[in-house]
Amino acid sequence: METSILLAKFWGLYLIIFFVVLVFNPKRIHNIFGYLKDPKFLLITAFMAIIMGILNILFHNIWANDWRLLITLIGWVSMFSGIVLFTFPTKSAEWLQFQNVKFFQVFYVLLLFLGAFLLSKGFG
Repeated sequence: METSILLAKFWGLYLIIFFVVLVFNPKRIHNIFGYLKDPKFLLITAFMAIIMGILNILFHNIWANDWRLLITLIGWVSMFSGIVLFTFPTKSAEWLQFQNVKFFQVFYVLLLFLGAFLLSKGFG
């Protein structure tokens, strides 16, 4: 359970910090879309996602029917996203290039709620 609480704190803080950065600097979303055209950025992002996903899975692969499942799913989604980016960089970049800012704003708000929920579990 200590690993679950630690990862809830980590992912909760990560998601909230990511949300705050995008709220106070909305141009960052357009910058990220621009970075997707750079193969080096995609490669580094893919490796980071794979590493974070594998570490999350190794330390927390709990398929319980409670909030800990969210942490496990974050790890699996991270790993598979990295694998897809690494295996199909051009197709992934094309798919991510649709630049629907409203969609990403809604997505980031959902991530804010997920981060707040995880923080409440980690610190509460």
